[in-house]
Amino acid sequence: MSLEKLRIGFIGGGENSAVGTTHQIASQMDGMWKLQAGCFSTHPEVNLSTADSWGVPLDRVYNDWQQMLLSEKGKLDAIVVLTPTPLHADIVEKAILSGYAVICEKALVTSSQEAKRLRSVVEDSEGFLAITYNYTGYPMVRELRNLISTGKLGTLNQIQIEMPQEGFMRLDKDGNKPRPQKWRTIDQKIPTAYLDLGVHLHQMVSFLSAQKPVELVAMNNSYGLVPDIIDNTMCLAKYTNNLDVQVWFSKCAIGHSNGLRVRVYGTLGAAEWFQLQPESITFTDNYSHKQIIERTSVELNVASELRYNRFKAGHPAGFIEAFANHYFDLAESLKEFKQTAKSTSPWVFGVDTAIEGLTFLEAMVRSAKNKTWERVES
Repeated sequence: MSLEKLRIGFIGGGENSAVGTTHQIASQMDGMWKLQAGCFSTHPEVNLSTADSWGVPLDRVYNDWQQMLLSEKGKLDAIVVLTPTPLHADIVEKAILSGYAVICEKALVTSSQEAKRLRSVVEDSEGFLAITYNYTGYPMVRELRNLISTGKLGTLNQIQIEMPQEGFMRLDKDGNKPRPQKWRTIDQKIPTAYLDLGVHLHQMVSFLSAQKPVELVAMNNSYGLVPDIIDNTMCLAKYTNNLDVQVWFSKCAIGHSNGLRVRVYGTLGAAEWFQLQPESITFTDNYSHKQIIERTSVELNVASELRYNRFKAGHPAGFIEAFANHYFDLAESLKEFKQTAKSTSPWVFGVDTAIEGLTFLEAMVRSAKNKTWERVES
């Protein structure tokens, strides 16, 4: 591992955004990156305040992202795109064509067609494009992947995965209805809740199982207090190798702040991971012996690595640390790409992952509309 810091600039992600501060902290946590420039917000006061808070020189703060791409060429190792999803496509394309390596917050874009166009841009320019799926940065999620890949669960037959949230039903202390960011209240061809939550669930299933979606049936509802928007989705999907998957994500599930949970079932055992208890996996074998595998367990193969243990087990690591693990991998991947023109990291995900996820979500949209099973386009 090289100790040289990589230089990054943010487009979007001001200190008042949903994800900006998390990306800023996570990218700096292990000393792999240095944030040197940004066009953080379309609001000048937020732009300047963010730069001041994060120690970015004012002469490298821009009110226009296109001007930033022109002025920072040759000065940065990567651009991080943190704007609302509907704005990603144009920014990512222009950044790649300008010669930048690009790291983009999920969802990459709003349709598989846009993603395929970006794949052509990346291939033609021999560029670097990575999408952040931060939940795979949790050490015990990576440990679960290892349990599966080494056959501890036998042949997989079922995965149940869910991500219920209550944000579109939760009132504030004065009884006021939720007021999400405006772009989250407008459904694209793929509903916003799909792009916000569904992409994570598809990618997690793919990451853990190494299987591909084949066909599915889905149902949408609108239960919440934000009108005219899909906020609850259930899906049954058939994957390759006879794997059955149940998916549920919601913005209106009262009692769940962020209930990401995955249950994996195989012929020899089953395992469960829950984001609100991120330090452990519950494993049950086919004799019904139940075991709690924790970050202190001696049989760990992945989560025991030094880089996942910034402090000793018993002091839980959480969401931002998981994101920092992801940024560590992004740095290593980009350094490898600079030397060899390829990235081999199993922890870094590119445009093909995004395309598969978006085609999966588009099949869900068709199924919910037609009330039929739908094939997932390859």
